[in-house]
Amino acid sequence: MAAWRTALFMLLVGLWTVPFGLLVTLAIALPMVVRYRIIACWRKGFMALCRVLLGLRYRVLGRENLPATPAVVLAKHQSAWETVGLQDILPPLVFVLKKELLRVPFFGWGLAAMKMISIDRAAAKDALKQVFEQGKERLAAGYWVVIFPEGTRVEPGETARYKPGGAHLALRGGSLVVPVAHDAGEFWRKSVFAVSPGTITVSIGPPIDPAGKSAARINALAAAWIEAEMRRISPHRYPAAADVVAA
Repeated sequence: MAAWRTALFMLLVGLWTVPFGLLVTLAIALPMVVRYRIIACWRKGFMALCRVLLGLRYRVLGRENLPATPAVVLAKHQSAWETVGLQDILPPLVFVLKKELLRVPFFGWGLAAMKMISIDRAAAKDALKQVFEQGKERLAAGYWVVIFPEGTRVEPGETARYKPGGAHLALRGGSLVVPVAHDAGEFWRKSVFAVSPGTITVSIGPPIDPAGKSAARINALAAAWIEAEMRRISPHRYPAAADVVAA
């Protein structure tokens, strides 16, 4: 049954995306605030389909940790959900994403119109330069920048190396770093087609002030908080850690 619901969800999301992709692309000459309002309507439809068809909801812990000024968000990446769900939780934002996504019809056109930070991951130095230059510009314009430091989706209970690009951006832009953990992968697995119903937990950590810290230190602090929080919200994925806590 979950597979049928997921298939219907994918179909309806695709149909929902086409007109909004066209609309936001045609609005390219209009101010960003107008384009964000268009995408906000698309996002609300996406989240409604998540609730109604997939039975997928979310709760937020630590919302009080969000600073009043634009920040660099370093977030866990487990599924497709957080690429939309975080937009529903955080202030207006842009993602750092791979350039290939911009070529996806309708969806990619919308990403391009929203001035997401697209990078060529094959060109490491140039990619970092693009993140720094475009990231500073977006932060100065009042937009938050969301980066998945592990670079790709990871399965629940797994961890990939945290890359320091987001920490470097925070240093150069003089912006706080906000770590975010979540368990979306428990319901929307990257290796499984069917999405399971349930409530995703999104946990927002205390902001990290980059002042007086190296990028390596900032990155290590964010990674430590995220991974510790993952063990708290998904203890069943870390049995060894749970045994230590219980002892």
